[in-house]
This record gives sequence, C-alpha cells and structure tokens, in this order.
Amino acid sequence: MPISPTPKSDSKFAEITNKNLLHYTACGLDDVYLMSGYEIVKTSHGEGTAIKKLDDLHLAIGRNLAELKKVLSAKELRFLRTHMNLTQSELGKLLGLTSQQVARWEKDESDISGAAEFLLRAYFIQHAGGSLNLQELVHGLDENDAPAHEKSFFAKTARGWRARMAA
Repeated sequence: MPISPTPKSDSKFAEITNKNLLHYTACGLDDVYLMSGYEIVKTSHGEGTAIKKLDDLHLAIGRNLAELKKVLSAKELRFLRTHMNLTQSELGKLLGLTSQQVARWEKDESDISGAAEFLLRAYFIQHAGGSLNLQELVHGLDENDAPAHEKSFFAKTARGWRARMAA
C-alpha cells in the first residue's frame, strides 16, 4: 500500500480533518477528501498514511472529473492527462493541437476550448474502461451546476472507490 508522509496540517500530501476525512493532496488536486480506505501507519520515518488501491482511487477521481465536473481546472486537466499516461505532446496530437497549447492550459495561462475539453473527457472515460455515450455525457454536463472548486469526497467500498456526497 502506498504511504504518504505524516498527516499534519503542514503536510504536502495529506491532512486529517476534524471529521476524520483525509484531505488527499498527493494526487495534485486541492479538493479531494477520502472518507475511508486509508489508515495511519508507523514507518521508519514516523507516521504516514497508507491508501488502499491507490490506482483505483485515481481512476475514480478521474471518472468523477470527466463525467460530472462542469468546468475543469488547470490541475484537473493535468490530472486527467497524466493518468492516461500521455505527454503534453501526445495529448496535443490527439486533440489536433500543439504541446504548447496543452502546457498553457495546465499552467492556467489560457482556457481550453469546449470541443477540446469534451474530447479530453471522452478519451479519459474510454481510457478508464467506461461505456461512452456522447449524448448522455453532453446532457449530464449541461445539467450539472456544480461550482468550479467544489470539494470531492471518495469512499472505499466493497465494489471499489466511489464518489460520495459531502460528509
């Protein structure tokens, strides 16, 4: 099980909140909280956080972003790209754009076009092994009025990692 450094408030990787939620920042995103699926462990370097089935968690985070998030931030775009194991150049080629344009999105220097963002979402859903119905994806994103910086909560269940409503 992957282990992150000590869960203190100044940790770069994780912080336990007062509701026993793990503020999980090691994924590179600011608004991810774990409700379960982690434990505090002792290591030779002190306390750390062990997260169960980390790859599955990252897949659940990515699917949540691709299928439900109304507007993707620069960090979220980077998260999706890196979890598809694509370089900026490779993603640019898939979208018919340059690697410099992808880099500008990820540095929050320019906005991603609607068509490119939609195609990125579709690529991720396909990468994650999900069934892809483009009309349902468009309709679902149109119906979602979630704010851009809404917190995301995840819990480890018997069926794997799942997005959950706020604790």
